[in-house]
Amino acid sequence: MTGVRDTHDCEGEHAPMDTHTDQPDQERHAREEPVRLDVRDGVLVITLDRPKANAIDVPTSRKLYAAFDRLRRDDALRVAVITAAGQRFFSAGWDLKAAAAGGEGIEADHGPGGFAGLTELFDLDKPVIAAVNGLALGGGFELALAADLIVAEEHAEFGLPETGIGMIADSGGVLRLPKRLPSAIANELLLTGRRMAAPEAARWGLVNEVTGGPGTAVDAAVSLGGRVARGAPLAIAAVKEVLRETETLDVPSGYGRLRSGELPCYGTMLASRDAREGPRAFAEKRPPRWQGR
Repeated sequence: MTGVRDTHDCEGEHAPMDTHTDQPDQERHAREEPVRLDVRDGVLVITLDRPKANAIDVPTSRKLYAAFDRLRRDDALRVAVITAAGQRFFSAGWDLKAAAAGGEGIEADHGPGGFAGLTELFDLDKPVIAAVNGLALGGGFELALAADLIVAEEHAEFGLPETGIGMIADSGGVLRLPKRLPSAIANELLLTGRRMAAPEAARWGLVNEVTGGPGTAVDAAVSLGGRVARGAPLAIAAVKEVLRETETLDVPSGYGRLRSGELPCYGTMLASRDAREGPRAFAEKRPPRWQGR
């Protein structure tokens, strides 16, 4: 599945807002949309809603990308949570019915962010938290792996069954999972399609938090997003940039990259008013007032 990288922007721009005011039509349209958006205390909650299994086709990938692009461009949004409607499926991944009907080939263009709008959106400098509220299978698991943090309900399960249908998890699973799990465990999941329950995923460090019953993951993820958002926005962007740019480097080489002057978000942070505001607020024993510049 293909995707094109977006232009990097540490500071972003405000996204245009929808001014449509016909409430009945708006509500009916919202029910029919495969992707719903809500803002909770600066956290953009993105809900995938394609009954029965929240499978993802090309139009849905493009709508998800539009949501992540809104996160990128809107300065009022600090973090996103990606979750799904229903209680059984977070997402079953690629819409195999669409593929079987001949409408989408394996090389279909899912848009600038790749499959699910996020798996190839490599330079998004705002955090994304996956709130996994059910089965995350195939591309659904790959969507969760593309997030920065994962919160999962206790009944959630993760699996990559692609070899059983003649393919591999090439929307990030075969690339990201070995970086997140011991090689023997990652290989087992990739080769056998075994499902991993949320408590086991947490034991391996794949999941940040396991919550209780239905509906608890999204609330926990929004709370976690709120804690992230208390940090300076330029510092959060710099953390993501440095992690991305040094991921494959040893520590001395990582320092070289960090000091190279070639990391725009890190450089912007160092020269920012916020970098002076933080120590000043600490000394004055008051909360910092971040300006994002």
